Amino acid sequence: MRLVNVMELLVFEIIDELIEQNNVCNCTRCRLDIAAIALNNLPPTYVVTAEGESVKSSLAQYRIDALQMVNRAVKIVKKSPHH
Repeated sequence: MRLVNVMELLVFEIIDELIEQNNVCNCTRCRLDIAAIALNNLPPTYVVTAEGESVKSSLAQYRIDALQMVNRAVKIVKKSPHH
């Protein structure tokens, strides 16, 4: 069994989707800055899963909340990257 933060999985999934659409730097630092900003402004959502079991990320409201926050974080990092 393992403990998984579904919100963290969603945030990184959304970052993958949005990074190219928004013409944002794709370096590790910028990706992690976006994730940190978004996750610090979202509630953690933990679930317990069996080892090897995938977590369904089709939780509609969580995805909407994560998408809004990642969009904000992308704009912040795009405006002021740390490199």
